[in-house]
Amino acid sequence: MLQAREDYARTCQDFSWTIPAHYNIGTDVCDRWADGSGRLALIVDRGDSPPDRYTFDQLKRWSDELALALRARGVEPGDRVGILLPQSLETALSHLAVYKLGAIAVPLFTLFGTDALQYRLGNSGARALVTHTEGMGKIAAIRDALPELRCVLNIDAARQDENAFWGAIESQQGNVLTPHDTLADDPAVIIYTSGTTGKPKGALHAHRMLLGHLPGVEISHNFFPDRARLMWTPADWAWIGGLMDVLMPSWHHGVAVLAHRFGKFDAEQAWRLMARHQVSHTFLPPTALKMLRALDAPERYGALRLVSVASGGETLGAQLIDWGRKTLGVTINEFYGQTECNMIVSSCSALFEPRAGAMGRPVPGHDVRIIDERGQVVPDGTEGHIAVRRPDPVMFLQYWANPRATADAFIGEFLVTGDRGMRDADGYLWFKGRGDDVITSAGYRIGPGPIEDCLISHPAVRMAAVIGVPDPERTEIVKACIVLKEGFQPSAALIAEIQDHVRRRAAAHEYPRLIEFMDALPMTTTGKVIRKALRDLHQQHPAS
Repeated sequence: MLQAREDYARTCQDFSWTIPAHYNIGTDVCDRWADGSGRLALIVDRGDSPPDRYTFDQLKRWSDELALALRARGVEPGDRVGILLPQSLETALSHLAVYKLGAIAVPLFTLFGTDALQYRLGNSGARALVTHTEGMGKIAAIRDALPELRCVLNIDAARQDENAFWGAIESQQGNVLTPHDTLADDPAVIIYTSGTTGKPKGALHAHRMLLGHLPGVEISHNFFPDRARLMWTPADWAWIGGLMDVLMPSWHHGVAVLAHRFGKFDAEQAWRLMARHQVSHTFLPPTALKMLRALDAPERYGALRLVSVASGGETLGAQLIDWGRKTLGVTINEFYGQTECNMIVSSCSALFEPRAGAMGRPVPGHDVRIIDERGQVVPDGTEGHIAVRRPDPVMFLQYWANPRATADAFIGEFLVTGDRGMRDADGYLWFKGRGDDVITSAGYRIGPGPIEDCLISHPAVRMAAVIGVPDPERTEIVKACIVLKEGFQPSAALIAEIQDHVRRRAAAHEYPRLIEFMDALPMTTTGKVIRKALRDLHQQHPAS
């Protein structure tokens, strides 16, 4: 655990990794807190009834019994177990049980369709699956294509049903589990990448990944768990951000977590939820923050008691940082990472003043550099690949059943993230764009983040997303997809005004030559803009 220090340099100098040879995520985050004290672990708010509260003692008992039930159904160490559930008690229990068994969890997003599920379950060779009634319907359509899937447990099934999740737990009451003695380097979880190019790749992580996450979580929340009462995120626990940036690190420190399922992120309901439960710490993606920022008189939805807000996934700008200080009463700390190697860069307002547009500095313990195509570190001020030197406790083991992709992810001793960035003379790292989000226009490489920050500073703009679209002269040009605030109407004059606004506030070569006004932007349930969907829409209607 990191301790508060006077400055960033001393914090990095004093840091050293302590990774034991034997380590298990499940016993670490649950069993050591299950001491009979009734310590609160989880609050589940379903929105239509009083919330349910669960202790670490309950989690240990139920996860032990679930592990025994899975073992009785043939699940052995190293087997893959799919978890197709939203934020819930059963999701948490499934993860704990799989880790304790020495098996490998495969988190699956509940909005996946049958093709996506078939690929991930088939590619991982999942032997078992835990899901709900909705998931059972999807699995029924593809079950014949998954010969290795032997066991499916349904959390909604009546207890007497042979596939009942809770019936399986009850069948093991009174039996004692001896957790599998896993090494820190033993595999624990496969999290599939988004598949922005080609098929999704399964990033296989070891149990040590949680320990590798901790410094980034602690820094991004100003030395978490200081003053922590309750942690929440809208990010689904099927993704690394929800699972390993929030749920597991919180439980490692004995901090309770709030679970709530949004069908679609709703800013008003999110504000009410945080106010109702007095959430102290939260991870909110930038677009979710922008939606909260767009609320009219949010104080009417309840008073917040936030201690820390961290954000990642897209670059923050001055507008959001200023709004966070004025409205939320905190400095939002931005962090950066990827499924393969997460929480490696962060801001920390307790250590240094954030710079608008910068991701932050390398988290203590992680050697993050900007390199060229040959794997050489480039001078400060030079754009290149954001890369992480191996070995690193948070770094993935490999892509599941894909040795070529694993090899391609590295240049020499560096894992290349696929993102481009720059380091300044003071050690701040600046995100220039995702490999497939970077816009190449007339010889310039343009990242969407700064333009979007500029756009939302215009008084007419409520939400904005920027993409590159093909152009015969410039290779690509910048297109802005904009949702207007109430009271403003699309017009040629407004387009010209917004374009001039970007010319003046950002750069002449970055202004959007195309602007499309939309009623809403395509977003994930956690409030992150899906730029690929915007590019697909443009291909269908290139005149827009």
